Amino acid sequence: MTTSAFSKTPPPPYYAVIFSSLRTPGDHGYAQMAEKMVALASQQPGFLGIESARGQDGFGITVSYWASAEAITHWQTH
Repeated sequence: MTTSAFSKTPPPPYYAVIFSSLRTPGDHGYAQMAEKMVALASQQPGFLGIESARGQDGFGITVSYWASAEAITHWQTH
């Protein structure tokens, strides 16, 4: 996933969605799907940014930032 190191979010308050995952050996299309998901999320109303990191053991964490709880609900249902 190609994102800048830190999201440029506005001053709080805002909301965060935290997603953790453990990748198995081999990509199996994960990187391509992750890029697509970021592109789709960035088009949703209230999306503020995203940060993601993954260790060599395959464990990763992604944090997406949103302007409101309603924006998160809209994103999750679309």
